[in-house]
Amino acid sequence: MARPALSRLVLLGSLLATVPATLPAAAHEVGAWAGASSAPAERSEVAVAALDGKAYVIGDYNGATELLIYDLATDRWSKGAPFPYPVHHTMAAEQGGRIYKFGGYVNGWEATDKVWAYDPKANAWEARTPMPTPRAAGGAAPLSDKIHVVGGSGSGRGNVRSHEVYDPANDRWSTAANLPTPRDHLAVQTVEGRIVASGGRIDGDSSKNLAANQVYDPARDAWSEAAPLPTARSGVASAVLGREVFVIGGESNRRTYDEVEAFDLPGNLWRALARLPTARHGFGAVTYKGRIFTLTGSPRPGGDRSGTVEVLDPNGAAPAR
Repeated sequence: MARPALSRLVLLGSLLATVPATLPAAAHEVGAWAGASSAPAERSEVAVAALDGKAYVIGDYNGATELLIYDLATDRWSKGAPFPYPVHHTMAAEQGGRIYKFGGYVNGWEATDKVWAYDPKANAWEARTPMPTPRAAGGAAPLSDKIHVVGGSGSGRGNVRSHEVYDPANDRWSTAANLPTPRDHLAVQTVEGRIVASGGRIDGDSSKNLAANQVYDPARDAWSEAAPLPTARSGVASAVLGREVFVIGGESNRRTYDEVEAFDLPGNLWRALARLPTARHGFGAVTYKGRIFTLTGSPRPGGDRSGTVEVLDPNGAAPAR
């Protein structure tokens, strides 16, 4: 399959235009990848969040509970207080100096509503008010002083469209406009004061991947359609740099993906970048000093795992060490 490559895209129309942006051919792929120190334990189906120059890897498909901590500046790993119980397909986000973990699957494929906060200074987990809707494999994204939890699936892997908003300061939940296209294993990120929900799958079935790309405007409490994800996939990692959401890797029922595609929200357009060296899914990504760090994940569809760490410089220079 030919690699889609492009240097620039031009979009005619606005974010609400009915004709989606497409990916024209161009001369070369953009960006450069480099390896980094592998995690001390192999993981997949994790949640990853960053705080104060460190990335926190939570959960594991195979039941590991140790909290893995990666120092983004020094390329060194350490371990924190173990999570209280095995969980996979969980969601995490940073807010107010803590890492918050939402839901996930426990006891096999039972969706939980449990919420926990990790305090790095105390190296301790604390239970918080549960989510209104138990779910796993959704997305969590901070917006202003709150965290939005979007989509996912319940026990039995049927999709939920719920969009719920957590207030960490008051430990309270509220509801917001439902996700228009219910799905799980999607990318959910905050950019330019809005939330972008990209890709995913129907009812946990990776043979039913979606290209859906929808944008939530908190001022209107409403979602709108945006240019679809060029490569329909699920189980991706995602991160934000500037005004772009990067959607990385993923899987179908047949293969893992190495595609890296970035969505420019104000322009409502996508561009392709240099491919992920190790195609994988069930992993996470964070940004640090203009680079994107991808951590752990499965190189094969299903329940494999790895300790792989690979770093993308979208401007094309390999990370200095």
